[in-house]
Amino acid sequence: MSSALPQIHLVRHGETAWSLSGQHTGRTDMPLTPAGEAAARAVAERLKGLTFSAVWSSPSQRAYNTSVLAGFGARSVKMDDLQEWDYGAYEGRTTNDILAERPGWNVFRDGCPQGEMAADVGARADKIVDRLRKANADILIFSSAHFLRVLAARWLGLPPEGGALFVLDTASISVLGYEHDLGEPVARKWNLK
Repeated sequence: MSSALPQIHLVRHGETAWSLSGQHTGRTDMPLTPAGEAAARAVAERLKGLTFSAVWSSPSQRAYNTSVLAGFGARSVKMDDLQEWDYGAYEGRTTNDILAERPGWNVFRDGCPQGEMAADVGARADKIVDRLRKANADILIFSSAHFLRVLAARWLGLPPEGGALFVLDTASISVLGYEHDLGEPVARKWNLK
């Protein structure tokens, strides 16, 4: 389904050792695995024929290198607001490990000690949404799962915690846009592999 209205393509970075093991990777600058590099290259074919007014990337090497391997490195602009959630004391830990000492914990509801709460990530996502709405153009974004989930929630007018309702696989592509007019933001496609 095509649209004459702007579409925002979101690409989660390719696989890293920590995304494979389920470890929370916020500000640790992990490289892509060989499988992650191959999946990033495959993104190029999946976006073939599309044109974008701008290409934005998280400054992390996993996101930026995904943009490079997908063929958008020459145009990819790094933006600090696209960084993944700062997991603070939970950086590098798995959800199961955290739950063992903090039963019932949920990153979207509870945030991370010495890191960010959902509202903090939401404030960064709001800045990106504002830029997207002002640009009123097709834009391609490379970032990480939890940030992109919050970005989608804020695009749709949900609270940042609403990001918990979306799941993103590595090297997936999602599309945000509008239904009938610029007053009706929607998720047009989600988590495509």
